[in-house]
Amino acid sequence: MQRFVVALLAAVDAAIAAAVGLALILAPATLLWVFGFGAQADWSALWAATTSVWQLGHLVPLDVTLPPIYLTASGIDEAAASFSLSLAPLALAALTAGLAARMGVRASRSEAWGSGLIGGIVVFTALAAGIALTGANPLAAAPTWLAIALPALVFAIPATLAAVVTEWREADVGLIARGRDGLEGRIGESGLAAVSETTRGVGIVVTGFVGAGAALLTVALVARGPQVVALSQAGNADVLGASVIALGQLAYLPTLVVWAASFIAGPGFAVGAATTVAPAGTQVGVLPPVPLLGVIPESTTSWLLLLALVPVALGALAGWMVRSRLVADHPRAIADGWGLRAVIAGSIAVLSGGAAALLAQLAGGSIGPGALAQVGPVPGAVGLAVGVEVLIGAAILLALPSGRERGDDADADEWGVWEPEPSGESETPTTDAAADTAPVDDAPRVEPPEPPEPPESPEPPESPDQTDTQPLFPHPRRGGGSPLD
Repeated sequence: MQRFVVALLAAVDAAIAAAVGLALILAPATLLWVFGFGAQADWSALWAATTSVWQLGHLVPLDVTLPPIYLTASGIDEAAASFSLSLAPLALAALTAGLAARMGVRASRSEAWGSGLIGGIVVFTALAAGIALTGANPLAAAPTWLAIALPALVFAIPATLAAVVTEWREADVGLIARGRDGLEGRIGESGLAAVSETTRGVGIVVTGFVGAGAALLTVALVARGPQVVALSQAGNADVLGASVIALGQLAYLPTLVVWAASFIAGPGFAVGAATTVAPAGTQVGVLPPVPLLGVIPESTTSWLLLLALVPVALGALAGWMVRSRLVADHPRAIADGWGLRAVIAGSIAVLSGGAAALLAQLAGGSIGPGALAQVGPVPGAVGLAVGVEVLIGAAILLALPSGRERGDDADADEWGVWEPEPSGESETPTTDAAADTAPVDDAPRVEPPEPPEPPESPEPPESPDQTDTQPLFPHPRRGGGSPLD
């Protein structure tokens, strides 16, 4: 019964995750149709357009084919009538991934996290299949298996990672807890702590990497605000059109954050074939008339190469955090284990570089024919740059000698190895000294007073009956709790 309830709640969470993404697309599309064309909404066309945008937001590449009547009216060359659209608005994928991670944490804090994961993933996959089958769009087609598999992975991977991490950190029983205990038996408690702290260090670096990209994008928007406004005014869009453009740019805002982070790392990004936007130099041609692209500078200065120190600082911060926690909990392991320090630094660098390469891969793609088929950062270059820079910072902090290695007595207590030397004289009187001070037989003997009896400790008050406060499903974790929390 409990497994069924957990699976049912997870299925509801999965359905909400899919519905929220669709609603954020369908609502403005309906308003655009009604107020822009002055007619009742054509729900079949609206649904097809909504499903195409939803699939693109979940990393599904679309094969766009423009109709001949549109080519004639707009004067577009027939060679550009068909192209691939794969640059994803990562805001939709981030929303789904966040809701999936929330579901994974809730499932893990129950006694049936496996059932919760299965129920949620199966329901979201079924919804993705229904969306792909009912929203076929001849103008923006996608392979059916990709339209089902990629959204399902966007939901399943964060949900599984969140559930496994929560089980690893909190559970005392279960499959993940047994695996954790078995790993601890193989590599020891200090080795297990090193694994956990390495994961924490990678999280610090990746979070700081994305945060630095967001900060740089904010500065660029403020500094080049007039260019952005000029591009917006050049479009001559009415209020409704400007609103649609603004919503589209908001959907692509996380994508631009990754571009800015790649710029900080050094390799930069491209906005078309044979173009480069990097601190070492910028070479761009004619940009698409998108207002948000006005933040791209026409030229750069060599001083911007100092931005590469940001990943180095993030690696140093991660190394310092890991070293501090290991020093506090396992001083001997971190003091004596030069090999352990090297492994930790290398692991943080490799995993951080891999995460940066993955973000770069998700933030790249195609937005049109010809030169616009290559847009975004190069994953391999970004991952390598971030890995090397983080390795430098983490290695510096983890390689610093400890007080024990320097031979400083002041820092010896930091490692928990300082012990006071025994004194040559004892403070308690010896037997001979006691005999010398004993009273003579002629002196009256004074009996010492008897020590008073210790007072009786009061009995603890009776604890109230707590049977009514027990959870419906007692959980084996620390602190108990209900699986439905």
